[in-house]
Amino acid sequence: MRSHIRYQWIPTPGTGQFRTGVSLHSHTLHSRESFDFLRRAGLRTPLISDLILNIEKRYYKRRGKPLDLNKAWWTPPLGPREIWKQERAQLESLGFDPLVALTDHDDIQAPLGLRVMRESRDVPIAVEWTVPFGPTFFHLGVFNLPARSAQDLFAAMQKFRIAPDLHKLPDIFSAITKNEGSLVVFNHPMWDENCIGEARYEEAVRMFIRMYSPFIHALELNGLRPPQENESVKALASSVGKPLISGGDRHGPETNAVVNLTDASDFGEFAEEIRSGWSNILFLKSYKKPHTLRMIRSTLDMFRTYSAHPNGWRVWTDRAFQKSEDGAVQCFTELLGPARAGLACCLGFAFGKPMLSDTGNS
Repeated sequence: MRSHIRYQWIPTPGTGQFRTGVSLHSHTLHSRESFDFLRRAGLRTPLISDLILNIEKRYYKRRGKPLDLNKAWWTPPLGPREIWKQERAQLESLGFDPLVALTDHDDIQAPLGLRVMRESRDVPIAVEWTVPFGPTFFHLGVFNLPARSAQDLFAAMQKFRIAPDLHKLPDIFSAITKNEGSLVVFNHPMWDENCIGEARYEEAVRMFIRMYSPFIHALELNGLRPPQENESVKALASSVGKPLISGGDRHGPETNAVVNLTDASDFGEFAEEIRSGWSNILFLKSYKKPHTLRMIRSTLDMFRTYSAHPNGWRVWTDRAFQKSEDGAVQCFTELLGPARAGLACCLGFAFGKPMLSDTGNS
């Protein structure tokens, strides 16, 4: 296994030898993002905590009962084409031919929609798959599903996610990975997202990798996770004999902070390179900014107004939803009333980014 890691802020010879840059793991408006995660993040970040508390108070005042954040979600503000164009532009500005893969949570609408257009017809069909496992769950980046079987494979993945049966998982993995151009990545493998405890979580991670090692091609260094966590991923990859790979994990306007470099001309060639154990990763200067500040700005981006949202969801309450006990889905504009500037606007200006300025998409 050979994973070579470069940092844009440290001059390193050899970066110019690659012709292609690869952007992996971006989320579009098709992703459902957990409000409960924002609440847990807020426990460590008072500014985010204040935002969530403000939402809960408004809900209780208007509805007369507590907001169940476990049944609520928000969607990233940008559409697939906008993110695809931005990631391509960043790679081209670095001097590389671009390859861009979008991976929404348990949804493949973004790549399928992009592949209808001539300019983006080669976008790989990819998804971030939620895989329940014992007391926790993992996120796997599944890339380059064959067009003819993508819908059937995705249906099998969804069926497992909803009704997990570990006896069926090897067959699903086998069907995905029999195509040599496919790629399965263990995303942010050292993030205890379900908060079961560090030791218990690491035990589950190592057990999962032991059980399904032939089907897991690489472990992700994540552009939104803190440096100390990515260092733990490096140690894990070394101990289990897996290459590392980049994953930006963007959810808003900020482009991915980590990419892969390769000489491959298409995604299939790149996947074969990773599967053979070779990976070249470049951390960009944006990753060097303080992690807490980046997370706050990423969260605040959710509350901005986007004037040209593809679905017309301009304000954040249009982009957040809750499922009621009867199964009906309502957006927060219905639940809370129209969005207000309030705290979000103040926080935005405090960090040098007006929260409610119009931001267009295309």
